[in-house]
Amino acid sequence: MEPGIRVEPGCSKWDIRQKVWDHIENNNLADFPRPVHHRIPNFKVSRQACQKITDLEIFRRTREVKVDPDKPLEGVRLAALQAHKTLLVPTPRLRTGLFNKITPPSGANKEVLRICSTSQGVRDYSVPMGLDAKVQVDLVVVGSVAVSVEGWRIGKGEGFADMEYAMMVSMGAVTEHTVVVTVVHDCQVVDIPEELLEDHDLTVDFILTPTRIIKTDCKRAKPQGIIWSMITREMMAKIPILRNLQDRERKAGRDVSLKDENASEKGTRQSPFGVTEKEVRPCGSVLSEHKHPADVQLHTKLETCNLYDGVTVYIGNIPSSTRVSELKSMLRERGAAPLRLTWQGAQHRAFLDYKDVVQAKQAVSSLEGISINGISLLVELARTQRHKTNGNQGFGKKIVRETKSSNVLQPHILT
Repeated sequence: MEPGIRVEPGCSKWDIRQKVWDHIENNNLADFPRPVHHRIPNFKVSRQACQKITDLEIFRRTREVKVDPDKPLEGVRLAALQAHKTLLVPTPRLRTGLFNKITPPSGANKEVLRICSTSQGVRDYSVPMGLDAKVQVDLVVVGSVAVSVEGWRIGKGEGFADMEYAMMVSMGAVTEHTVVVTVVHDCQVVDIPEELLEDHDLTVDFILTPTRIIKTDCKRAKPQGIIWSMITREMMAKIPILRNLQDRERKAGRDVSLKDENASEKGTRQSPFGVTEKEVRPCGSVLSEHKHPADVQLHTKLETCNLYDGVTVYIGNIPSSTRVSELKSMLRERGAAPLRLTWQGAQHRAFLDYKDVVQAKQAVSSLEGISINGISLLVELARTQRHKTNGNQGFGKKIVRETKSSNVLQPHILT
């Protein structure tokens, strides 16, 4: 581990990500795109690290290689093409399928192969591959934000590398002998507590850095397939290929019940965080008490509803570059997953709904000192919700909240 990145006991995955991103930015270790926060860092000497892939015996004897589309892995993609291997690259965010096969034009020279290894090449020189494609991948190369010498890996928090591998298991494209490699800067090799790992987390067998090749001898099992009980309807809608895989496994007699379908209470459903929440049924009356012109224009279509007697936590000062998925990851890792999250990124804020005052206060405590990109977030009970802590359960029944940033009541439909 490079001096300067110290992982304190009790750190979450998100804490480790922040430390690595901050270190790379503060020491100017990255090329475009910048800043590296919320990305797989494109470190400046990535080509040097990528060249080491040719030193691995598994690379020399494999015929099909799956390489993630991250910028710092361009050198690995180029090496695979130059070695005349079948190069598979996942489709961005799995929106249109699982793989694209890179197919350089006949007689492609080195410059054309270089283009084929870039994001432009993935767009211009690839063909999609369906689930019926006979693929046997012996080598998988993934990007990482942080990795340990034991083989524990942390990505940028969206879970796509883990999901892709699980999908490949389900379609028979990988086996227990498939080797997983990651390419990182030396500073990204850090201590990661094993207790942070979950069953769906992908581990690695080799780490390539600009200065060394690390064989991890990792014995922890890799994902054995899609864990359907962790998949939500929201994820199914965003990743259509999941529906095809679910149909296949259902026909094979496997349990493919989704997280949402495992809710045990009648009339309840589960949020993407996996916490049971009560259904909120829309009512018909339109808010009309807002006199501010901007509010009248913005909220003429908002409706009021009677909610459960929950308590709302306000998060403010959220950097404009933050994605809602990143905030969700932070909440999960700190044990503060809400029943609902109302995202207002343009206003640099979000609202978290909890079952009762106890859970809301626990969340505020868990989120104490939280920051994104070095910017401290404001976390507190939403102003209208503070009345509930004093026994006024009737106040706040409408979806209307007031924040410190404005004297105007701000309504929010919880969807």
